[in-house]
Amino acid sequence: MSINHQKLKELTVRLRSLNDQAYEQYIEKTTRDGYEVDFYGEVKPFADVVQELADEWKPLATNWAIEEKPKYVYPIQIKDTHENMTIVAVQAFQKDTREKRFIAMTKSIEYILKSIDEQIET
Repeated sequence: MSINHQKLKELTVRLRSLNDQAYEQYIEKTTRDGYEVDFYGEVKPFADVVQELADEWKPLATNWAIEEKPKYVYPIQIKDTHENMTIVAVQAFQKDTREKRFIAMTKSIEYILKSIDEQIET
């Protein structure tokens, strides 16, 4: 596995984990009565990590998709997934987030990340 593929795989796995964390945050904490969000203690640090990893992941994933032409993964989906990850990282902490849309977005992110994870040469 090339260094770029290795890095892409590592970032993809980490982003899948962060997507799971965002989902758990929203379902287990944010939607509970009495939950008070701590912007500087919770939201900003989490969103910053997601943004940094997603920004590093996007060009690697895009190049991989163009070069390898994997099944069911296209550069436009990578762009959308990058954008959705940065949105989900913040929405996970907001009480007024629309649950159905939030869950659909996390599932969409998971689908693309899982597809990449499974198709990167082993």
